[in-house]
Amino acid sequence: MKPPVFSTLGCRLNAYETEAMKELAEQAGLEGAVVVNTCAVTAEAVRKAKQEIRRLARENPGAPVIVTGCAAQTEPETFAAMGEVTKVIGNHEKMQAETWAQLAPQGPDFIGETERVMVDDIMSVKETAGHLIDGFGRHRAYVQVQNGCDHRCTFCIIPFGRGNSRSVPAGVVVEQIKRLVDRGFNEVVLTGVDLTSWGADLPGEPRLGDLVMRILRLVPDLPRLRISSIDSIEADENLMLAIATEPRLMPHLHLSLQAGDDMILKRMKRRHLRDDAIRFTEEARKLRPGIVFGADIIAGFPTETEAMFENSLRLVDDCHLTFLHVFPYSARKGTPAARMPAVKGPIIKERAARLRAKGEAALAAHLQAQVGTEQVVLTEGPRVARTEGFAEVAFGADQPEGTLMSVRISGHDGTRLLAG
Repeated sequence: MKPPVFSTLGCRLNAYETEAMKELAEQAGLEGAVVVNTCAVTAEAVRKAKQEIRRLARENPGAPVIVTGCAAQTEPETFAAMGEVTKVIGNHEKMQAETWAQLAPQGPDFIGETERVMVDDIMSVKETAGHLIDGFGRHRAYVQVQNGCDHRCTFCIIPFGRGNSRSVPAGVVVEQIKRLVDRGFNEVVLTGVDLTSWGADLPGEPRLGDLVMRILRLVPDLPRLRISSIDSIEADENLMLAIATEPRLMPHLHLSLQAGDDMILKRMKRRHLRDDAIRFTEEARKLRPGIVFGADIIAGFPTETEAMFENSLRLVDDCHLTFLHVFPYSARKGTPAARMPAVKGPIIKERAARLRAKGEAALAAHLQAQVGTEQVVLTEGPRVARTEGFAEVAFGADQPEGTLMSVRISGHDGTRLLAG
C-alpha cells in the first residue's frame, strides 16, 4: 500500500487540517493519491498552488491528484481545468470522513469517476471544527478552536474560502488540550482564521479571553499556552487579564494590523485606526513588560501614497513590532479593493522591500537586547529552540527535542539568538 502524498501551502491552520486529512485518508484506505491543500490569500499563492500541482504530478506519474483548500474553494473551475487534476474538493468537504470514504478504492466515487468537483457553498456551513487531531507537531501542539470570518476586509478573499465564523466549544478544546498534555506536549498553540471572534456563535457569547483563562485553570499541568494571530481591536478584558497575570500564556502576540495609515485602513474596511493599534501595544506592554509583537502589513494597497506608506513604516517603531510578515498587495478578483486605483507594481515591490528591511532591523535590535539573558526555551529540533517571545535560538550541540530548558544567550546572528 502506497500512502497518499500530501502537500500544504499557506497558513498554520491549513497545516493543521492536512494532518486531519491524513488521518481521514488513512482510515478510508486511500492509496497512491496526491493531495494538495492550497492557499488563496494572494494571487501569488494561487500561482504557487498551480506550480506545486504540476510538480507533484510530474513526480508521481499516474497518481490521481486531489486539490483542496482555500484556492480550490474560491475558484474550483481554475483547478478543474488543469489536465493534471483529478478531483477538486472544498474546504468543508475535505474535513468530512465520508468524502475520503467516497474517494477510497472501495468507495462509490473512486477518484473522479463521477463528479469532478465537490465544492459546496461554504457560507451555508454552520457547524464548527470538522476533525480534531491530538498532537499536530512534534514539539508544540496546534489546536484549531475557530474557523471562518464574519468580516469583509476589502482586500481579502479568505471569508469566501473559509465561510462564516464558527467556534469549537470550550469544553471540547479543554478536553483535547488535556489529552495533549498527557501525551507530553509542553506547549499548545490556539489557531483559527479570526481567533478573536471565538465564542460569538456559542451560547452566552464567551470571548477568547474566557477560553484562555478556562484552559489555564482547568489544565494546570500545561506549561505553555500560545495564541496565534489576533485582531487587537477585539481583545477582551479577560484576554488582557491573562496577559497581565498568567505567566504560562506566552508573551508573544501576532497582530493583524495590515497598515498604519487611517485612510488606507478605512479603505481596507478594517475596524481599527492607527492610534488603536498603538494604544493596544502600549497597554499590553504595561501589563506584560517584555511582550513581543509580530504583525501583518500590506505594502502598496490601492491608492496608497508615499506619505501613507511612511505611516505604515513608522508603525513598526510606534508599536514596537519585532516580527513582520510583509505582503506586497496582490489584487484578488471579486474583492472591492481589486476595483480601486492600483499602485504600480515596481512601487509595491520597492515598498515591500523597505518594510522588510525595517523589520529585519527591528528583529536584530530585539535579539541584541536578549544577549546576556537567561531564557527558558522549547527545543524544536536537535539544535534549534524558541524563547517565550518566539525568538529562534541556535545551539552548538544536539539537545533533546520537545523539552523545556533554561539557556544563557551568548549572542545573535541577526536572525537567531545563539545559546552559550
